[in-house]
Amino acid sequence: CYLNFHCFIDAELFINDMTIRDSIASIHQEIGHSVTLVAVSKTHPTELIQEAYDAGQRHFGENKVQELVDKAAVLPTDIHWHMIGHLQSNKIKYIASFVDLIHGVDSLKLLQAINKEGEKISRVIPCLLQLHIASEDTKFGFSKHDLLTIMESGIIDTLAYVRICGLMGMATFTDDQEQIRSEFKMLHSVFHQIKERCFAGDAQFDTLSMGMSDDYPLAIQEGSNMIRVGSKIFGHRFYDSLLNI
Repeated sequence: CYLNFHCFIDAELFINDMTIRDSIASIHQEIGHSVTLVAVSKTHPTELIQEAYDAGQRHFGENKVQELVDKAAVLPTDIHWHMIGHLQSNKIKYIASFVDLIHGVDSLKLLQAINKEGEKISRVIPCLLQLHIASEDTKFGFSKHDLLTIMESGIIDTLAYVRICGLMGMATFTDDQEQIRSEFKMLHSVFHQIKERCFAGDAQFDTLSMGMSDDYPLAIQEGSNMIRVGSKIFGHRFYDSLLNI
């Protein structure tokens, strides 16, 4: 079903004046070499992902495990796949062997489950811990207090098959730019607190993933070095507009 996207809805992409190649080039020119662009390819067909790949894009983000598995099976093997959606423990095993980075690890229980799957296949799985920075209760993530408590408890050191690469967060869906900025600023602050207290001298704790199509310029200004961009590359589908996604 995931490879035949007519099963979602028979609707055309909104087409703008820029090709996927042009959009990727424009974003890279804007963000420079110090920021990693993750092209959010969820719900988009493999043909468009291949087009982005042919334009030089290598990092792609999916939010559904089955869709990620299906696409990885037919697309080039040097793609770096990012799991950016909310991950259920019972589905980790399907992506454990190849996923390049799991964003959105929002509980110690999930982190321990990832570690367990990594141990089964003798692979250390890179992860980001998600901090809840938005005013919306529908978004996931650790509270600042809980995250700092877990990180300083030493329990992370017992998980040999996960590598904590950094933090991620999603800002409130709002037009209030100052609110978005303050949320990104808070995440950046917590990133540095954890870096100094728990990962001093660890070069692998280096990723701050924040910012999407509508707010990534603000995120970069506030310290992001990884952004997740979908609609500015692939355009919107009609049903995305209807569902306000």
